Amino acid sequence: MTSLDLVRQRLARFARSEAHGVSPLYEHLAAHAADDPEVAGLLTAAPERFAHATLLLAAAHRLVQAEPFHELSNYYPSLGGTYGADESTWRLFREFVLERADRMRELIGNRTVQTNEVRRATLLYPALAKVKGPVGLLEVGCSAGLLLGLDQYGYRYQTQQAGQLVAGPAKAALGLHCALELAPGAELPKIPKTVKIAAKVGLDRAPADLTDEDTYAWLEACVWADQPERLRLFGVAATVQRKSPPEFVVGDAVADLGKAAARVPEDLPLVVLTSNVLPYLAGEEFVAALRDLGRPVWWLSHEGYPAGLVHVLPERDDLRPAADEAAFGVVGLVRFEGGEVRSAQALAKTAPHGQRLVWLP
Repeated sequence: MTSLDLVRQRLARFARSEAHGVSPLYEHLAAHAADDPEVAGLLTAAPERFAHATLLLAAAHRLVQAEPFHELSNYYPSLGGTYGADESTWRLFREFVLERADRMRELIGNRTVQTNEVRRATLLYPALAKVKGPVGLLEVGCSAGLLLGLDQYGYRYQTQQAGQLVAGPAKAALGLHCALELAPGAELPKIPKTVKIAAKVGLDRAPADLTDEDTYAWLEACVWADQPERLRLFGVAATVQRKSPPEFVVGDAVADLGKAAARVPEDLPLVVLTSNVLPYLAGEEFVAALRDLGRPVWWLSHEGYPAGLVHVLPERDDLRPAADEAAFGVVGLVRFEGGEVRSAQALAKTAPHGQRLVWLP
């Protein structure tokens, strides 16, 4: 069991730093849940490393999916709701989840948040392009492996300096958009028309099978309910993935990293990808596992600095959000060879769901 105090702190922090200005519904619900021991207490059913606000909200979303005619669905745009958060929202939510407390605890205790945010591919594409391909791409914590399809998507980067930059296959089924800004002193990154991925492997404790109806519904529930465009993009990306699925390896991100890396041919540059995974891992152990792979490896990361690059680029306070600043991710590219760090770069700051990329000098 996870402590009640910890989950209430996490709910409050999520409302304040992650949902604020991004998801009015989830900001409203998380802020109220942080002040409500009964609702927050549902989240204590999860192991500590998984007991985050997004898990409580995903479990509730899944149960509202199952009862789409419940009055609460009026506040869920993912289910066609058009109401904004008002004086009735919290009351309805609280009654709904507490009346279904056993089902909520079952979901919270047995599921994890598997966020397949395909828009993050826009953040990773320019970084992957810096590794001469074709490459072998191994995604750790891959869930359904949608980011492994980043060579199959179309991209449009809106810039102030060069207008719109276009990349990816001309007839891609999925098109992704991203604002690309430059930090002071930075130059526009090269955005090649294509990146070449010759092998795709996903490592996860429980890879998500998109052909399973219940699994698919849970992945939909992990998408924030008042962001239906994200839900649409997930659906299109899932269709693309089903046509050419990657190879999945079931295992632990640290203990089984070598087993998964062995599935990438030795003659391909190995790129290990993590995206918003390290908060659930022991970061130092994961970096040690990368060092110990016994072959040259690139680590392409999209993580918050305190969870990711801090382990190879310490004392970069410029990569930490200020106290009054919204949370942001950092795209990093690190090369290990012979167990040593040969190069390490923080390439960009990002909006967490792929809508903005700020390239660094």
